[in-house]
This record gives sequence, C-alpha cells and structure tokens, in this order.
Amino acid sequence: MIALVVFDIAGTTVRDDDAVAASLRAALAAVDVPASDAAVNAVMGLPKPQALRALLTPAARAAALLPRLDAIHADFVARMIDHYRRAPGIAEVPGAGAVFAALRAAGVRVGLDTGFSRDITDALLARLGWRVGETIDASVTSDEVARGRPHPDMIEALMAACGVADAARVAKVGDTPADLQQGTAAGCAMVIGVTSGTHRREVLARCPHTHLVESVRDVPRLLGLRPPAASGR
Repeated sequence: MIALVVFDIAGTTVRDDDAVAASLRAALAAVDVPASDAAVNAVMGLPKPQALRALLTPAARAAALLPRLDAIHADFVARMIDHYRRAPGIAEVPGAGAVFAALRAAGVRVGLDTGFSRDITDALLARLGWRVGETIDASVTSDEVARGRPHPDMIEALMAACGVADAARVAKVGDTPADLQQGTAAGCAMVIGVTSGTHRREVLARCPHTHLVESVRDVPRLLGLRPPAASGR
C-alpha cells in the first residue's frame, strides 16, 4: 500500500559527526550566546532559522540579537556547506543507499525532506552522489515551503512531486520528534522513528509514531519487502 517513503537526511540517512548541532552552537557562540547540548537537541529537525530563533530567545541580549537572525543563520549555512564539502567522514548511514534502491526497485518512490535550506542540501547531496532520478525520486527543503516541520508542508510537496495523492500511502522516517510530529500532521499511514540518530528511543517513544526502528535498514521489512543485503554502505 505504501507508494512513497519520505526520509529525513542528517541523523537518519546521513552520518555527519553531529555537524548540525556543532554548527548551531558555533553560529551562536560567534554572537556570544551559549547553548547547551540539551537546548540544541530540542530544536533538531526544525527549520534552522526557527531553531536559531528558539535558541536566541532566552538570551539576555535577545532583543538586540533577534534582528540579526538572518546574519546568524547565514553564518550557520556557511559553516554547514563548508563542512559538507570538506570534512572527512561524511557518509550515508550504513545501508541507506541500498534501502533506497530496494524501495525504488519495488515501485516505491523515495523522497528526502530536511530542516536545511536548499543550498546546504545540494552541497550534501553532491558530496554523497545522491541524484534525483537515480538514487532518489525527489527532495524538498524547509525554505521551499511555507512552513517547515512539524507542519506537513514538505511531505505534501513531495507527494505532489511524486504523484501520490493519498497520505495513507505515505511513510515518514526520521530521528527527531519534529519528524514524527510532521508525519502525523500529514496523516501518513506509517510514522517511523529511527533511534540511532539524534534522539534516544525513550524520547521518540513519547512522540506520535507507528514504529520505532534502530536503522533505516529496517524500513523495507516494515513495508513487507525483502531487506537489502548487508554492506558497509
């Protein structure tokens, strides 16, 4: 019944050594705003301007800093693009590419959505060699829709791009509460939390979901498909 699976990127299908959290903290540190690991983790999955706004708001200098939000976000974007272009160790989560191939071979469309802007996403996809029409069927970023996660807009955009009219034929896969809230808001038939990313199983268990899995490698099995062969990729 599932015709489209929408995957998150960083933490779900891509390993980047926690670069998102590190870059958020660095962009805030550049304006002398500390951010705890817990505070940063709480905004993972959200559109990054929204995440930065949430992290800036408690600061004593918030009134002075919030008008500079665009510049702070631009600093974050530059750090992420540089990291994805240059840093060693950027790689798919083991088995992610094989999962995409298995789904597409079975006639299931594969979409990617993300809290990143398009410029960061394109740098990452280029680094991985993931191409629309070859590796995936479509991607959408938070700056291409009116509302990012936890709203359903990105999933709805991917449904339109992939010709899937009914959310009851869509599965959403991600590693953050915002991913699971997004899939639920869209009415997806399957809302799958991945527990090997940014949030532990006990955190995701408190969010709306239909399944929790250790890895994206488990997704084909949930759809009744043969799991992809184990490999280092």
